[in-house]
Amino acid sequence: MIISATLPSKQQQNEFKNLKVFPKDISEETLYKFMDEFNMALGVDCNYCHAKDKKTGELDMPSDTKSEKEIARKMMIMTNEINIKYFEFNNSNNAIVPVTCVTCHR
Repeated sequence: MIISATLPSKQQQNEFKNLKVFPKDISEETLYKFMDEFNMALGVDCNYCHAKDKKTGELDMPSDTKSEKEIARKMMIMTNEINIKYFEFNNSNNAIVPVTCVTCHR
């Protein structure tokens, strides 16, 4: 998985908080696509990495409370590095990503 940004339109400027690996200007559609892929590859739900807000009971997406979230970030970076170094992946729109989360997490 190579992380690339789909630029949001001016009407749809999302201001996601605490993005450390994903581009700051990632579109909502693209971010949710990646999150769905993580859920499928790992066989988990969003609350695996995202902690609940103690007051509201809702998932606090920007929170770094759960260590699993930092592990996921490191795995994303590692996967990107593998694809670039060993497969010369160039992130073109038509390219098939050689190594993704599901490559190891089946």
